[in-house]
Amino acid sequence: MAMPSEGFDANQLIVIAIGDPAGIGMEVTLKALASPSLPSKLHPQLVGCRKSLELTYAQLQAQGISPLANPKNLDIKDLPLKSTLKPGYPTAQSGAASFLWLTKATELLLKGRARALVTAPIAKHAWHAAGHHYPGQTERLKELVGADQASMLFTAISPQNGWRLNTLLATTHIPLAAVPKVLTPELVRAKLNVLKAFCQRFKTDPSIAVAGLNPHAGEQGQLGHEELKWLIPMLNKWKTEHPEIQLDGPLPPDTCWLSAAKAWHGNPCAQTPDGILALYHDQGLIPMKLLAFDSAVNTTLGLPFLRTSPDHGTAFDIAGKGCARADSMLAALKAAWELTESR
Repeated sequence: MAMPSEGFDANQLIVIAIGDPAGIGMEVTLKALASPSLPSKLHPQLVGCRKSLELTYAQLQAQGISPLANPKNLDIKDLPLKSTLKPGYPTAQSGAASFLWLTKATELLLKGRARALVTAPIAKHAWHAAGHHYPGQTERLKELVGADQASMLFTAISPQNGWRLNTLLATTHIPLAAVPKVLTPELVRAKLNVLKAFCQRFKTDPSIAVAGLNPHAGEQGQLGHEELKWLIPMLNKWKTEHPEIQLDGPLPPDTCWLSAAKAWHGNPCAQTPDGILALYHDQGLIPMKLLAFDSAVNTTLGLPFLRTSPDHGTAFDIAGKGCARADSMLAALKAAWELTESR
């Protein structure tokens, strides 16, 4: 791959923050960047420690792993670690490094020097150990760009038939006990609008499903009051404002993704939604990861630029062993390119 980035149009550049250096971020990045399926015009610019990337490359090569992108041929904004870290053992230093790398990568995007941002996984507890108390990268990005809202959407393309599975989270990294307090008609309305706009990238009149908050979507108030009190009235009003959208819900959460599962496995049915709104983190992430763990992409909407990320974490338990799958990182790179194609 050619370097440095100065010789490339900003619309060719995808900036990659390489995540926690004690995790699998560098490994999956080097593996993904060696894929022949990446767009030929895509030029990656990595933000992280060149020495650590070179060490990771050498270790993977020694294990007989290929293909790999050679850091010597990569465009790297070098922000060195003060000392070498052991794979699988996150520290305050690894947290400080991944925090700095994300911040510097974001600065490049805000200056208009790249097309999109891809982020490798970080460890929240390592950030906290370094004194950076954020629920995750999404919240830090929101602060850096001064956005009022940032939405977390997970998207994946079925290898069976090319069908796209989309799930947006109404709430993200908050305790379960806080979810009913944070959820409001205004928040759900805003997230529906974001999901609608995303789905309309692919279809003018998409269908959307909304999961209920309570078991059985409240079962007429027997298992919770939120659906009857405000969620159903709000959804009915939204339907009248957007007659081109088929909106279903609130649906029982335990069956909300069943038709999507059928479509994912190659058996699409007429009632399969183009997008699903989950009301809290695990409600949406459990079905997404069960169906598409190796291919789902975490997409942040509402920023001045597009950000994508693998849907997995740092995987400290396998860091340094060479067995991390790069499918989701590769999907994140492709999505960063394809979802900004209209630029």
